[in-house]
Amino acid sequence: MILAVVGGKGGVGKSTVAFELAALRGAVVVDADLAMADLPTARGPDLHDVLAGRADPVEAVREGGAVDILPCGRTLAGARACDLGALGDALEAVERAYGDVVVDCAAGMRADVGVPLAVADACVVVTAPERPALADALRARELARTFNAGLAVVAYNHAGEAPASVERALGAPAVAIPSDDAVVRARRAGRPVTRLFPDAPAVSAFAALAESIRACGL
Repeated sequence: MILAVVGGKGGVGKSTVAFELAALRGAVVVDADLAMADLPTARGPDLHDVLAGRADPVEAVREGGAVDILPCGRTLAGARACDLGALGDALEAVERAYGDVVVDCAAGMRADVGVPLAVADACVVVTAPERPALADALRARELARTFNAGLAVVAYNHAGEAPASVERALGAPAVAIPSDDAVVRARRAGRPVTRLFPDAPAVSAFAALAESIRACGL
């Protein structure tokens, strides 16, 4: 199963949501933000190398850490060398080898968001209470519909509750994820908050998010 984590606006916590969901599901997380990678990196081949034809996608997966990850390079030269058309095949190869893949997609509406959505079984839209973030979440939702990637759940980040209006607008259940310093500290350590600080307030919210996805049969 391939789950795409999208959010039209940058800075809403999309990478954190993807990382935590992968940890909870025992999935491989793929950092598919080719120009602005944000997940932990590792030595060895990365997604830039895979999409430039220099590495096999399965061999580029790094196992043994807090979360199995296919990291992405950090250089503009690496991003320019990527063949975006190979991204879908790479994700499907990782799915065949590992079974469960969570993709941290790029922000915005570019083609590097559309490709993961085209091969995804479902998606999660990440947004925040600010009006621009919600407007961009609606655009991300429409892009997902274009590629028939069903919306499983909305991650309403940095919020104490998710208004019913958000669920109505996006057409899916929404789970509020509170602001939590433990999440910030866990990200700095390169580890999921669900593992490092299991009693943190945000942990139950991430668990509810994962459960909402399972309730969709995913």
